[in-house]
Amino acid sequence: MQEIRVNTSAKKYPLKIRNGLFNKDDAYLVLKNRKAVIVSDSNVAPLYGKDLLEKLRNLGIDTDIYIIPAGEISKSHEELIKLYNYLSEINITRNDFIIALGGGVTGDLAGFAASTYLRGINLVQIPTSLLAMVDSSIGGKVAVNLTAGKNLVGSFYQPEEVLIDPMLLNTLPDRHFADGMAEVIKYGCIRDRELFFMLETLENREKVMENIEEVIFRCCTVKKDIVEQDEREKSLRMILNFGHTFGHAIEKCFEYKTYTHGEAVAMGMVFISDLSHKLGFCQKDVAERIKKLLQKFNLPADFPKLKTEDVFDAVIKDKKVRTNSVNLVLIENIGIVRIEAFSKERIGGLINEMLGN
Repeated sequence: MQEIRVNTSAKKYPLKIRNGLFNKDDAYLVLKNRKAVIVSDSNVAPLYGKDLLEKLRNLGIDTDIYIIPAGEISKSHEELIKLYNYLSEINITRNDFIIALGGGVTGDLAGFAASTYLRGINLVQIPTSLLAMVDSSIGGKVAVNLTAGKNLVGSFYQPEEVLIDPMLLNTLPDRHFADGMAEVIKYGCIRDRELFFMLETLENREKVMENIEEVIFRCCTVKKDIVEQDEREKSLRMILNFGHTFGHAIEKCFEYKTYTHGEAVAMGMVFISDLSHKLGFCQKDVAERIKKLLQKFNLPADFPKLKTEDVFDAVIKDKKVRTNSVNLVLIENIGIVRIEAFSKERIGGLINEMLGN
């Protein structure tokens, strides 16, 4: 088993990575003599939720399960209130645990509930998607959406531990595996050029799975190092948003229905790489290599046809926007990015130029 220790000002906790970890009794020692509720979604619960419920009960842990509808629609205040009421009904206390079993949506919703119910109860993340394993389950970002935009209501709340079993990916549909590959490729772009080069040599999902522990470990190590230096996204942690500003804009413009998060981020990474080249920050081949790698793993690369004003409106409402400026993560070379602030007026002009409207 590989273990990474995350050391933040708020909490120190382990990321445990091991094939078959989900089925190991000793993975759940932190829950001993506590009550727990598993929060999962309607896709994951039938695959793993009932098994985990039975395992924990057999270990003598008083455990319940709460199932939310699958999909981005569950990251809402309506679902959050329902979850709060359920936690109250089963008498969860501050000493007890919420276990987030699922992908990014489940982790964000359950994590935000844990951070706010009774002003904070214990949280364990058990990610079941590649995206959650390498990104959303690590670092403490939890949130729900508003109609105005994604993740606009949230907090920073670190878990007690993160249990990562790559074998859970075997039941992940191809589209959602590709979804996670967008975030994996992002790590190569922003910090780990050797990871990027390795991904260029892997032909398909099967080859990635042959190297999955190393892939996940490398991604988690990058995120751990960044989070430790900038837990609350004041500066360095912003580089984790490479491709996300315009990716979130795409998601919002299509009402979170047409593209997955990873698909939108993939298009956002190509867009920002092309913009980086246009502004003179990188060579053209950098953007071309990123686009080629994304397409190899069945991710869309070309920005959808949208109006400048719709994209601009979504961008300036993004949570990373400051009073009079927008921070963009631009790429200089594979593994090297920089943060640049642009005025809102300049952003509007650049979007218009890039989209040709």
